[in-house]
Amino acid sequence: MGNRIPVHMDGTFIYEIVMETGFDGLKKELKNLNLGDRKVCIVTDSNVAPLYLEEVETIVSQCCKKAEHFIFPAGEENKNLDTVRNLYETLILKQFDRHDYLLALGGGVVGDLCGYGAATYLRGISFIQVPTTLLSQVDSSIGGKTGVDFDSYKNMVGAFHMPKLVYSNIASLKTLSEEQFSSGMGEIIKHGLIKDASYYGWLMEHASKIRNRDLETLSEMVLVSNHIKRDVVEKDPTEQGERALLNLGHTLGHAIEKLSDFRLMHGHCVGLGCIAAMAISIKRGMIRSEELSKLLTVMKEFDMPVTVNGLSPENIVLTTRSDKKMDSGTIRFILLEQIGKACVDKTITEAEMTEGLRHILA
Repeated sequence: MGNRIPVHMDGTFIYEIVMETGFDGLKKELKNLNLGDRKVCIVTDSNVAPLYLEEVETIVSQCCKKAEHFIFPAGEENKNLDTVRNLYETLILKQFDRHDYLLALGGGVVGDLCGYGAATYLRGISFIQVPTTLLSQVDSSIGGKTGVDFDSYKNMVGAFHMPKLVYSNIASLKTLSEEQFSSGMGEIIKHGLIKDASYYGWLMEHASKIRNRDLETLSEMVLVSNHIKRDVVEKDPTEQGERALLNLGHTLGHAIEKLSDFRLMHGHCVGLGCIAAMAISIKRGMIRSEELSKLLTVMKEFDMPVTVNGLSPENIVLTTRSDKKMDSGTIRFILLEQIGKACVDKTITEAEMTEGLRHILA
């Protein structure tokens, strides 16, 4: 399958996802974007900057007129309009115009915030994704969803804005904490559940190499997940239909994430939401009951939590009412028809969600 995946919209080429095991190929990719007379501002956070900013800024500065950077404090709590305001101010003071670029260097928080800044500064400027976490490499950097949190409402303010390039350095996954790495596995397991049963099985078969972060195995895993995400996004770029399937586990997962004050990582919350969604699917007679124990085994294999403490099912269900995936007051809930095939359901009741949550609330 190679290490390059083209992404199209309405049959027209938009950008490429490029996967390498270092930053050595970034210079060539940036040169292809003809940045010679453009300024580029690298947006990153306080965790990623000490690891990769110097190397990436050196490469960027060789490809453009001038390289700048904007560093904000790491953490979901800083993915907000105040940080975006500070980014705008930096761009204005550095005299960035609508032909210049932003470059997101970091995980999902950095990519979402940088993408939203690019979508809204001067009514939209170009940006590049250089994701450095597993979750961002397999999910958030692909498809043009950008956004920030508003108060405690996750991604409530956002825009669809496609990047000009996604460049994933798979070797950067070796510097992730165990918690960050297992969080990324939440989105990867979800990909198998909604679209590819054989991939779901492959994850279990290669669990040891994945946990040990064998680069060849990680490269294959990221590639397959990228193909799944790309295929869904191409068919439905603005989430009018099939793209909603990517939200398996997210309705309840986002509510858990919010009620935990974002102390629980996004991928872990998605995993918990997947358990509850599978339990509801089983209760409806859509899939076999033994699939739930298999999912718990897979999640435990990758050190993902399978229960959560201190939350009530009533509060979680109540919080889902403020989810941005509501449609005329009805939740578009994702269920599993079988492993590898998901569906959108608008008939889920609060009682069913409460029953599903019983499987994850300790």
